[in-house]
Amino acid sequence: QVQPVESGGGLVQAGGSLRLSCAAPRTFSRYTMGWFRQAPGEEREFVVAINWSGDSTYYADSVKGRFTISRDNAKNTVYLQMNSLKPEDTAVYYCAASLRRPGANANDYTYWGQGTQVTVSS
Repeated sequence: QVQPVESGGGLVQAGGSLRLSCAAPRTFSRYTMGWFRQAPGEEREFVVAINWSGDSTYYADSVKGRFTISRDNAKNTVYLQMNSLKPEDTAVYYCAASLRRPGANANDYTYWGQGTQVTVSS
């Protein structure tokens, strides 16, 4: 396995919560991990990223105060807690790994998962 694997997506009502998980190979414990999302007909959009030690994060303005990223390197897992979900959060969410500092440039991320669907109903 050389790519992250996302899980935890699903259907939720507006105002609800979901927690996404990203299982990554042990070698990714030194990588910055990020979450991106892509809605139908739109470009892939940065959501949030966290550095390898978990003490530096970078959020898109659209999710600040609602989403929280964390990681457990002992479990080789990155989490995305999503609260106060809105219909506009509906998208396929992707986990990705980068050797750079947390940032929004998708080109900095080398390894990508297959994505997990999140649907928020109004």
